[in-house]
Amino acid sequence: MKKAFLQLHMAVFLAGFTGILGRLITLNEGMIVWYRLLITAITMWILFGAMKKLKRIPLADILKTGAVGFIAAMHWVTFYGSIKYSNVSVGLVCFSAIGFFTAILEPIILRKRVNIMELVLGLITLLGIYVIFHFDTEYKTGIIIGIISALLAAVFPIFNRELLKRINVETMLAWQQTGGLLALSALLPFYLHRFPVASFLPGLENFGWLLVLSWLCSVVAFQFSGYALKVLSAFTVNLTFNLEPVYGILLAFIVYGENRMLGKYFYYGFGIIAIALIVHVIWLAREEQKLRKNGVVGLS
Repeated sequence: MKKAFLQLHMAVFLAGFTGILGRLITLNEGMIVWYRLLITAITMWILFGAMKKLKRIPLADILKTGAVGFIAAMHWVTFYGSIKYSNVSVGLVCFSAIGFFTAILEPIILRKRVNIMELVLGLITLLGIYVIFHFDTEYKTGIIIGIISALLAAVFPIFNRELLKRINVETMLAWQQTGGLLALSALLPFYLHRFPVASFLPGLENFGWLLVLSWLCSVVAFQFSGYALKVLSAFTVNLTFNLEPVYGILLAFIVYGENRMLGKYFYYGFGIIAIALIVHVIWLAREEQKLRKNGVVGLS
């Protein structure tokens, strides 16, 4: 249990850099994600193959895993789009809405009872985003795209947890990145027709940042979160990922000075989200104590 939480928080810490890198890389959001998937998929097949971590799985599981990879790819496209249309801080705060969407979607997809506490905490994070949206209308487009990104982000961990019951982490990740890459490659011509770019090739600096994004924030972070997801619930993973805005926003303040660009209502909204995160941590600790008293190993 403790190891799973440590792996999860390492993944969250690495994920906190994705917003900064999304702004550092000057490509548009579609090209950022396409190159990220390309580098990540190639790296995973070579690295995991050399480690003999890749296993044969049925065609049906390959297709399911690839479909989840497409959902993840669309999440990244909208996530970087949110940053491009607003800024790193606003894009990352919108990511916090995954708690709300997970509390609703997980019971529907997995046919389980709705957890009222999860739903309430998710609604609190949504309230925080609404405070920012309602008063800082300058970022309206970025916030709307960010909410769509959060919805997509809530879906694929739920499916991943089910896939991990019969597929090891490395095999799932390799096929997932490949599926996302193939699906996005098919859509990219239409996307670039709507949002044309001056060049398809990244410059040397962009390529360097893409490697960092792909290797640290994808290959390493995905492994950590995959291992954690085998032990922890999708809601726990998603709500813990609310720390990603904390890390990312602090980095945005340091690197870009975004604190000078944000109004007081941003901080009000972010404060509400932080309260939800603190309450969640306390609630999890109490639930784990109850389970231990009843002889159960940990939360699921």
